[in-house]
Amino acid sequence: MQNWKHWHLQVESNGLGFLTFDRAKPDGSTDSTNTFSSEALRELGDVCSYLRTNSVKGLAIQSAKDNGFAAGADIDEFTSFKTVEEAGAMTKLGLDVFDQVEALPFPTVALIHGFCMGGGTELALACRYRIADEGPKTKMALPEVMIGIVPGWGGAQRMPRLIGAGQALGLMLTGRAVNAKTAKRMGLVDVVTPRRHFTNAATMLLQKPPAPHHPALKDAITNWPFIRGLVANASRKQVAKKARPDHYPAPYAIIDLWEKYDGDPRKVPADANASMQKLFEHPTARNLIRIFKLQDRLKALGAGSSDIKHVHVVGAGVMGGDIAAWCAFKGMTVTLQDLDHDRIAPAIKRAVALYKKKFKEAHLIQAAMDRLIPDVKGDGVAHCDLVIEAIIENAEIKKTLYASIEPRLKPGAILATNTSSIPLQELSTSLARPERLVGIHFFNPVAMMMLVEIVQGPQTSDEVMQSAQIFVKKIEKLPLPVKSAPGFLVNRILTPYMTEAQVMLEEGIPAETIDAAAKEFGMPMGPIELADTVGLDVGLAVGTELHKPGNPQPKKIQELVAAKKLGKKTGEGFYKWVNGRPQKSNGSGTVDLAPLWMRMTLPAVNEAVACVREGIVADADLCDAGVIFGTGFAPHRGGPINYLRAAGKDVLLAEMKALQDKHGARFAPDAAWSSI
Repeated sequence: MQNWKHWHLQVESNGLGFLTFDRAKPDGSTDSTNTFSSEALRELGDVCSYLRTNSVKGLAIQSAKDNGFAAGADIDEFTSFKTVEEAGAMTKLGLDVFDQVEALPFPTVALIHGFCMGGGTELALACRYRIADEGPKTKMALPEVMIGIVPGWGGAQRMPRLIGAGQALGLMLTGRAVNAKTAKRMGLVDVVTPRRHFTNAATMLLQKPPAPHHPALKDAITNWPFIRGLVANASRKQVAKKARPDHYPAPYAIIDLWEKYDGDPRKVPADANASMQKLFEHPTARNLIRIFKLQDRLKALGAGSSDIKHVHVVGAGVMGGDIAAWCAFKGMTVTLQDLDHDRIAPAIKRAVALYKKKFKEAHLIQAAMDRLIPDVKGDGVAHCDLVIEAIIENAEIKKTLYASIEPRLKPGAILATNTSSIPLQELSTSLARPERLVGIHFFNPVAMMMLVEIVQGPQTSDEVMQSAQIFVKKIEKLPLPVKSAPGFLVNRILTPYMTEAQVMLEEGIPAETIDAAAKEFGMPMGPIELADTVGLDVGLAVGTELHKPGNPQPKKIQELVAAKKLGKKTGEGFYKWVNGRPQKSNGSGTVDLAPLWMRMTLPAVNEAVACVREGIVADADLCDAGVIFGTGFAPHRGGPINYLRAAGKDVLLAEMKALQDKHGARFAPDAAWSSI
């Protein structure tokens, strides 16, 4: 038997082989996750060579890791390549090795549990059959589009053949993951069973192999030559609604790769838009890969175990209610307090909608609802491990609430505020134990926004900070530690961008044009629509808190709030809203949008420079991560500091100077531009 570092082969007496993927670290110790390094791929090629010359009747490929089958390519190796040629060599290596798996002269089956992403899914597709664990943690995806590349190890070829191009493009163009039951329904997997039955299921399948899966006619026709162009064109139109090719070339490359080259990257000319070379050279891929690694860094900040099991949320408004719903969704016992049941009822209704969307199965929906407990009297305060206050943005009202809560808390309980702008030093003055007050600041909409700022006041203990970060990771959000200062990080950077947009609106520039300019820069949503979505009352409170003397204060938002026109939640703000959608006039005319987005984004970039200088976050990378995951700041640009460096400090400083000359001191560059 061969001695491989990352793969272990066991051949049973019945002639069936079980090949276990157990990725090892360079020092030989066991790694926590299966990823494909060049070494692991070459070893798999050696395994295939060995198997072709030995009497094996069938092969099951499984993972030794409890967390999943395989997460894809080794991102650390992937990002260490010095040249495009090195990246291309790894792409070819994976293609050639998985072709060897597909060509093995006996039936093969992948045994999938947990995450099966990218290269993991491509290896599974190279097998003749796939068996998936029925558990909720099983997820299959080809998410390469999310890091600006295409499925490079055969997935773009094998998945359309297996389930039809319509379904396959739907997954590849979004990076969307599917669970085991959905994968079975689509034809991605052949059998769904508990993991404990994998050995028996694989044995039965390999000893009496059925005909491999073929897509139903309605799916198969999407691969037919004379239909292929129609499917490709329809897909391009759908992608164009969400992404520009100069910002995000990867989805367009995926369509070209499938339509013109049958999904095989080896057939793509180096100068074609669908080539790996072109994608690797594009700044979007570099920036998206950087964001992927920053996301892992944020997750690591929440590493550890947490004793927090019961969360008490005070305030059942949009933010408080949705925070409570999310915590219950993630397994916490949650008590939700407000002045009366009528105020809590809308939050419960939204929670039901969330759980129906996420779970789909009645018993799971009911279990989540059972964990979310209305609590008008606030009885949960005395029993909870964590209180999250999510009431009105008014320091005095918050302090009055704390005075009633603090004496009832358990000794080890944490008191957290969801304030979006008020410094903790202002809120902690009357607390007997200010060291346990921490900011846990979620973003709206809670279910969609991944980032949560963990705000450390001058007296917040390090232990409370760490517990808050672990809690946020536990509910599957990204914790970002920030220092307590007005607006913290995200709102401080977002506010000058939003304010400038509203100043432009009051100058007579149409809201639709302003939003179009922001989207041309790469923002997922324009600032006027965003203000309506967040709530104009919230935006006004934050803007007032962070207003700098001498800067303009938009009047329109004040008028709308006074008239109770608060945006999406009331049906009217800057826009009128119908069925959850803003009613906009068509297009932005023939206006040159670049000067508009430059005028809006540079104040945000300038504030980001100031935040790094002041140490609001540990470094520039965390600043970029916070703004991207907290606001959606043009991901393809890699964050405000990364954008500044890529565009060139001198170029942007010249723009700042011109804007300062025209509009005043609010465009004066921060002192740290020279050193950033």
